Amino acid sequence: MRNSTALEYYRAAKREKNRILANRAICAIVRSMSSNGFRNVRILDNFYQTSSFFPMPVVLVCTQSESGVMNLGPYSLCFPYTVAGDKYQMALSSRDNSNTAVNLRRTGLCTLNFIPDDRKFMRNCVMLGYPGETTEEKMKNSVFSLLPSQREDSERLPDRVYPDVVEEALQVFECSLDSFAVDETTHAMRSILNVDKVLLKEKWHRVLLEGRRRFPNLPVDYGFRDNAQFWFARHSPPYREPIPKSKAATVDSVMWAVTRGGFAVDLEWQPQAAARLVSVPRVFLGLVLKGIADEAKKAGVRIVTPEFLDTVRDKRSREK
Repeated sequence: MRNSTALEYYRAAKREKNRILANRAICAIVRSMSSNGFRNVRILDNFYQTSSFFPMPVVLVCTQSESGVMNLGPYSLCFPYTVAGDKYQMALSSRDNSNTAVNLRRTGLCTLNFIPDDRKFMRNCVMLGYPGETTEEKMKNSVFSLLPSQREDSERLPDRVYPDVVEEALQVFECSLDSFAVDETTHAMRSILNVDKVLLKEKWHRVLLEGRRRFPNLPVDYGFRDNAQFWFARHSPPYREPIPKSKAATVDSVMWAVTRGGFAVDLEWQPQAAARLVSVPRVFLGLVLKGIADEAKKAGVRIVTPEFLDTVRDKRSREK
């Protein structure tokens, strides 16, 4: 029975106050929807892995235990939280009584280590993530090597021990705890972490700096399923999609944004420089223009030229 026919059947049965026929029509509608579209799924605890398929990163969080031993805890509920402004932050979800959570509340420091997609590493992450063991017990089984924090002396506070970084990681965020909230009913803890320092292995730093079309081999976690095992997906080469021409800015629209945003006060913008910015998505154009205007003010520049944009680009590349 087609969906529209079943609906008409239901309306006719309702007009005739025939409950049996109406119920049959409802069942027909549900069967039709189930065979041709979505099915309703019961939302359970840990819904991201019990009631759905949700791709997640694999992050080894390093903290210092009360005994002074470095603790590694694997986590996947770790995502960007604040991506612009005065702070850059990550959000981390954990159990409130895990070694990581206890250490983080006490020390306020951690490192987020992004390890490569290697089955040996994933197997060890499953072992390190098993609850109930002390730091000393589980770290005996770690296959990872640790290096001291890469913070400069000027980035350190006296009498504080900064967590190590994982030598095998491709990328590391050195973080400090901004805030946390604990749900005493579910024993869940949400931590907001300030990203104080980003580290990349030399190879990937070069790729980022030169804008190459390559990406690191990072694993994808689909969580604990079947009440038996963790599931991971291998990394596959990313592909790119250019910005549609209809969405790209024009030189005139860039110049209009300069004027509207107040970036032309005491600052002249050459059209040739504006032409360099037409590929910037409109939603980010104001932020980019502000950054350029700020750099011009610092440098005492009165005219924004293509050459000045090259200078700004080179400066930011050196800062990476």
